[in-house]
Amino acid sequence: MRPALKAGLRPLWRDRRTLQIGVDPRRAAALTGLGKAAAIVSLLDGSRDTAEVERTAAEYGIAPEAVNRVLGLLASAGVLDDFPADLHQALPDYLRARLAPELACAALAYDHGDGGAAVIARRRAAFVRVYGADRIGACVATLLAASGVAWVTCRDSRIAGEADIAPAGLGTADLGAARAAGVDRAVHRVARETRTADDPRRLPDLAVLAGHPDPVDVAELMRGRVPHLAVRAEEAIGVVGPLVEPGRSACLRCADLARAARDSAWPVILAQAGGPDGPATSPQACDTVLAAATAALAAAQALTFIDRAAPHVTRNGTLEVVLPDWQWHRRTWSPHLACTCGAAAAAPGPTRALSPGTAREYASD
Repeated sequence: MRPALKAGLRPLWRDRRTLQIGVDPRRAAALTGLGKAAAIVSLLDGSRDTAEVERTAAEYGIAPEAVNRVLGLLASAGVLDDFPADLHQALPDYLRARLAPELACAALAYDHGDGGAAVIARRRAAFVRVYGADRIGACVATLLAASGVAWVTCRDSRIAGEADIAPAGLGTADLGAARAAGVDRAVHRVARETRTADDPRRLPDLAVLAGHPDPVDVAELMRGRVPHLAVRAEEAIGVVGPLVEPGRSACLRCADLARAARDSAWPVILAQAGGPDGPATSPQACDTVLAAATAALAAAQALTFIDRAAPHVTRNGTLEVVLPDWQWHRRTWSPHLACTCGAAAAAPGPTRALSPGTAREYASD
């Protein structure tokens, strides 16, 4: 073991006898009565294994028993990591430095004892394909790449226009060029090591569908049993989800069938709304901040899936914000009995088709 205090938690003195690790009480832990054994904490930077910590502490007159007691207390308080030396050695210096905040955040958020190593390893092995390079899709791609996802590609045949420009996505230099190529450039601005060349023979580990997805793409993902996350923002409303695990959770058609059960005209409205190449509202009512907030939450849900963290709040649900209140709410979508995706049969317990109601009727779960 190479013990290290969790990155992102600072050691601070509450009084002459009590050392607090971390500031916010939701993360912090306090140790009292340490005496001179408090010097051990300064040795916990991951550069030494336990035996080396004991030898160095002995130079300060601290017995091995005291070292083990302090390490045990820190570990039980959840503020000690086993420094991920192997991972750090495998990453180039610049990438290790860039991903240091990701490692620190993962270790704290998921309460892992490996310094975030397992999370980053999963992201470095993941392939995500983003369908749609509007200001939300482009932002999702750059956020995932910056977060350590090693392979992020984008499919979009359209040309970039002025309305596509966004801080974390396409820029003015991309105007008049292919939007997918602009996403590649945006990704490499923040993560030069990320692979952006698509491989049509390879199914992604996760797909992100930005905007109105092409039914052909959705059908291909369902056949390949590729998990996919829908995200869109229009009419001053941002929607993230559902996260579809084919055959296991509610799919996009399940949601449409639930809407149709409530509103018989929904299939007609849906047909007129069109897919990615269908008629579009211009200008689209999705301002810069709504696009950024929706993209950030979509990226967070994608990373939650890649990181294998639970719960997946967009599984059988969507997260929605209706401006101007900026409060996200969850709406539940159950697998629909009439859908051929098979999720209703796989769902535990009785399944019923939930209707979405109006924009102000949200499930509280």
